[in-house]
Amino acid sequence: MNKGLEYYLRLPYRVVIYPSPEGGYVAEVPDLPGCLTQSETLEELMEMVEDAKRCWIADALERGEEVPEPVDESYSGRILVRAPKSLHRALAEKAREEGVSLNQYIVYQLSRAVGLR
Repeated sequence: MNKGLEYYLRLPYRVVIYPSPEGGYVAEVPDLPGCLTQSETLEELMEMVEDAKRCWIADALERGEEVPEPVDESYSGRILVRAPKSLHRALAEKAREEGVSLNQYIVYQLSRAVGLR
């Protein structure tokens, strides 16, 4: 199948929007490195991000470069981790001291480690 511009534009690329220090907003498409745009309003930003994606993809295709497809970011919430017995014991003891399950304690500690509350 020939994957042209229209094929890639139909794919569900994730768009990250954040406030710009200069005012307005910035939109970034993480799966297309360097694909970003800026606008004063969110309404205008959504139009501009579509244009930025179109330009980024068209340029890559014109140069014969590979266009990355969106990363599937479906998360089940389930993680299997192997740990040394001593760490497992220490975590289980701490969880018992706190009166919570081992799973709750590990989720709490991981959340703290990445800055989530």
